[in-house]
Amino acid sequence: MGESGILIADEHEVARSGVRAILEAQPNYQVVAEASNGKEAILKASRTKPDIAIVDYALPLVNGAEVTRQIRARSRKTEVPILTMHATEAAINESLKAGARGYVVKTDARQHILAAIEALAAHRPYFTPQISEVLLESFVKSLSGEQTVLTRRERGVVQLIAEGHTNKEIAKLLGISLKTVETHRAAIMHKLHVSSLAALVRFAVRNKVVEP
Repeated sequence: MGESGILIADEHEVARSGVRAILEAQPNYQVVAEASNGKEAILKASRTKPDIAIVDYALPLVNGAEVTRQIRARSRKTEVPILTMHATEAAINESLKAGARGYVVKTDARQHILAAIEALAAHRPYFTPQISEVLLESFVKSLSGEQTVLTRRERGVVQLIAEGHTNKEIAKLLGISLKTVETHRAAIMHKLHVSSLAALVRFAVRNKVVEP
């Protein structure tokens, strides 16, 4: 494997120095740029096109998730591991949606940073055991979430609403009274915490009740 160019983006000089020292002790890694805020990280990544950009989630000016999104938009070959104190489900999900493919908590950095860089240099994702546990819990929670909240009849009503049928048409198609359709519709809106037809249609598409 050839030498990988690495950008380190962290507000704190001591954090950047610690990561740089770990990386520079290895023969295959070269730190090509450092940044102390999000704007600088995006600019320097655009200029240097690093193989890997280590990004702190809590960067000032532009946060780590948005920095990741912009770096990945400009250079799909640049892999981004998030190195941060934020091991929350929301922060992890936001970072992954932005295009990050690795996530290391700073307290575990010395133990995991080289393994993370090695994996991402080979374009493989990397998550520490702590992060994997959070992701697994999130996945399990999603399995018992929105899709299973609705009864089979309610999912049928959602499908027909999303396909554009009126309450009267739905009653006729399902062989139930108009009042029952209205009751189902009110229950569905309450269960899914939506207040508009548009939001209900978005739910139906997102959960593959209907095709977009």
